Amino acid sequence: MNESNLDKDLCLCGSGRSYADCCAPYHNGSAAAPTAEALMRSRYTAYIQRNAEYLLASWDPGSRPIAIDFSKETADWQRLQIVACKKGASGDRKGIVEFKAYYAQDGVACVMHEISRFVKNGAHWQYLDGVIKASGKINNTVDTGRNALCACGSGKKFKRCCGRA
Repeated sequence: MNESNLDKDLCLCGSGRSYADCCAPYHNGSAAAPTAEALMRSRYTAYIQRNAEYLLASWDPGSRPIAIDFSKETADWQRLQIVACKKGASGDRKGIVEFKAYYAQDGVACVMHEISRFVKNGAHWQYLDGVIKASGKINNTVDTGRNALCACGSGKKFKRCCGRA
């Protein structure tokens, strides 16, 4: 898909707005996400797009990994559902976003349910860390929590991969 079509298509974060009017300004650096939820949505979209540069830049330096490797990612991400937000508004310094990310893995419908923490450093919201509450087949969860396999597709446990604090 060329860049001009991408800008006109609905944003992958599920906001109902076009990519150009939603996550693109955050991805290209022309705007900062005003809330923790907006950052969560933009990170979900960046993850689907394999935009490691944005994911790393929007990650708090104290918990950020050195790199993100998408080479083993096989999930076909379907949609994002925001379950709840606690704080994380433009005037807050901290926020929590609970979400479910639905995906297909080898033709099987799956969901990853996570609670993510965000901090505001200066004028910028950043992802701090998250705890996976459940990950696996829908209605037949395979594993939960920090011992679940990481959704990034590394084959490692979440706590040894993206869940390192």
